[in-house]
Amino acid sequence: MAMTMNGEVQLAAPREAVWAKLNDPAVLKACIPGCEELEKTEDNGFRAVAKMKVGPVSARFKGRVTLSDLDPPNGYKISGEGEGGVAGFAKGGATVALSEKDGGTLLSYDVEAQIGGKLAQLGQRLINGAAKKLADEFFANFAKAVQG
Repeated sequence: MAMTMNGEVQLAAPREAVWAKLNDPAVLKACIPGCEELEKTEDNGFRAVAKMKVGPVSARFKGRVTLSDLDPPNGYKISGEGEGGVAGFAKGGATVALSEKDGGTLLSYDVEAQIGGKLAQLGQRLINGAAKKLADEFFANFAKAVQG
């Protein structure tokens, strides 16, 4: 099952500060809902473990995340895949763009993802709702982290 999602969030911080936080494993770990481990790897990426619950299915996902097309402080592409055992798998990517707006930074994102296994059987509406909720939670946490 494939899904797409996009949005933007206005942050009250300069672009360089937002860029630094987007590349800081400690900040990302604190902002990602359910994240238990996030460790930087030598190849512009991270190893991650996150516990997620979508409807009746809950799983611990282990995965890798890679940053590419780095264009500091304007944006990057983040891609990853995670394995959640019997719950299934998720893989996808997002393009993240930063631009100056209203004395702060506008962060725009475009996400494409695929899921399979038990998760994919839950239905598009439930999955999309859960994905939107996770994204909203992440960006609310990230906005707090950026604004100190």
